[in-house]
Amino acid sequence: MPVARLRVTGGVPEALRGGPVIFAVNHIGPFDPVAMTAACRAARLAPRLMATGGLFRAPVVGAVMRAAGHIRVNRRQADVAAAVDDVTAALAGGAHVLGYPEGRITLDPGMWPERGKTGLARVALATGAPVVAVAQWGAHEVAAWGGFGPTVRTLCRALVRRPVVRVHFGAPVDLSGIDPAVAGAAQRATDRIIDAITAELRPLRADEPRLPRYIDPVRPLSVQRRHRPAA
Repeated sequence: MPVARLRVTGGVPEALRGGPVIFAVNHIGPFDPVAMTAACRAARLAPRLMATGGLFRAPVVGAVMRAAGHIRVNRRQADVAAAVDDVTAALAGGAHVLGYPEGRITLDPGMWPERGKTGLARVALATGAPVVAVAQWGAHEVAAWGGFGPTVRTLCRALVRRPVVRVHFGAPVDLSGIDPAVAGAAQRATDRIIDAITAELRPLRADEPRLPRYIDPVRPLSVQRRHRPAA
């Protein structure tokens, strides 16, 4: 890619490639879907992406997303739960699905994964599909949070500096011992998924353990959904 240097590590066992899999990825910026598409291609994977409904309404891009079979998530709308049914149906057909359990680009000041939404975990518990933790780092340096001006400036900077975008496919998340019939099961499964993603992310940003070197000046910050890793 002219705007970044891609580095993909880890892998998906052959035993998992032939059946349904949920890839759970941390969300750090608007360039994430592009970075993950490139990384999946390098890893010989073609998952159906869960993406915000706004992309499906965009000219050209929306038509491409629909034709490729990606899954629409209408966040903050009454029919947002329909995405769970669409993911369940895709997995029943043996598809791979890639989603962001945080449900939004992280607003954590250190850009660590936030407390997750329970949708992906509920699907995993209901279908038995394995969840593979995927960590990425560097995509936040390619495209800004929002707005035409900041996005153009960041892309021009990336064309010159070509930041390294690292994507690591980790191990399947251990969801054993969680009974879907017990109250709170989905949240416990979600916490395990976020913990696993965080563990895979730490080596990718070993030299940026607390704060990222590059901080997007237009990205809002919040600690309201800060995730507390299990002890």
